[in-house]
Amino acid sequence: MRFGFLKYAVFLPALMPAASGREMRLRLGPATPIEAVRVPLDTGDPARTRLGALTYLGGVRLRNGDPAFGGFSAMQVQGDRFTLLSDAGNIVQFRMGPDWIPRDVRFGDLPAGPGSPAYKMNRDSESMALDPATGKFWVGFERHNAIWRYDPGFSRGEASAKPPIMRDWSENGGAESMVRLRDGRFVVISETTRPDKGRRRAERVVAIFPRDPTDPAGKVQELSYVPPAHYDPSDAVELPDGRLLVLNRRITLRDLFTAKLTLIDIRGAKAGTVLRGTEIATFAAPVQHDNFECLAITREGAATILWVASDDNQEWWEQSLLLKFRLDL
Repeated sequence: MRFGFLKYAVFLPALMPAASGREMRLRLGPATPIEAVRVPLDTGDPARTRLGALTYLGGVRLRNGDPAFGGFSAMQVQGDRFTLLSDAGNIVQFRMGPDWIPRDVRFGDLPAGPGSPAYKMNRDSESMALDPATGKFWVGFERHNAIWRYDPGFSRGEASAKPPIMRDWSENGGAESMVRLRDGRFVVISETTRPDKGRRRAERVVAIFPRDPTDPAGKVQELSYVPPAHYDPSDAVELPDGRLLVLNRRITLRDLFTAKLTLIDIRGAKAGTVLRGTEIATFAAPVQHDNFECLAITREGAATILWVASDDNQEWWEQSLLLKFRLDL
């Protein structure tokens, strides 16, 4: 979700129409080098590494001169290969090792999607899932409550659907999180849609697809998730033991962006289940805190590695952060 209302409230009221998504879309040009500037976890205490159940292993602020760079809303990491997807349908891919220098940089554009690619609202891509066996990607489009499947190279769209369960989801708070579970099911979490026609205000709708969500076969289960008070879910990942880690984000005029990570147990959950999480970390001053919208999980030996990235909304006062943690549960 793009927070155009904040710049209306604080900075430039004249720019408010851009928040509608009906503005023309900025597309990345030819790939150019990405600058990665190292950042501490806590700017006031550079030696700090602990944040709740997380151990900080390092991080960078990503920069590039292309005006379309940034706005990252979904991420996948395979080994040293990173794929970042913006909320305008722009794709940034690179390799990065322990030296934190992005290499083999590639810029791309979603080859297909709902509506005309000229308008940002038609490429409001907020979530992304990956099948590591086939390399295929799935992308959730918030404004259209649609899911598209792409080939491994993002060269063409293979299939798409507007699942009936998502038909009435919020236009600007739909498929914000999407996870492909190892058993082949897909979990999609709405950012702001409440169950029971909005009467259960504390909960968010969760849909569990038995297989590829672009395939209409099979019964979809509807559950709900209770995020921390005043927070909305912005991404989720599956842990090695089958539980989910959910990223929850909040914006206020006083604190700007803060985020909380919660751990929820979805194993064996049936339709109608209300999922409640356990908070394991909070991103708020004095530690790095921005518009965090992206999670990814990798493994290094026996360690579970969590990657967190932020959507800078392409604003000068925000950052495209990419942070690395060891998960210590």
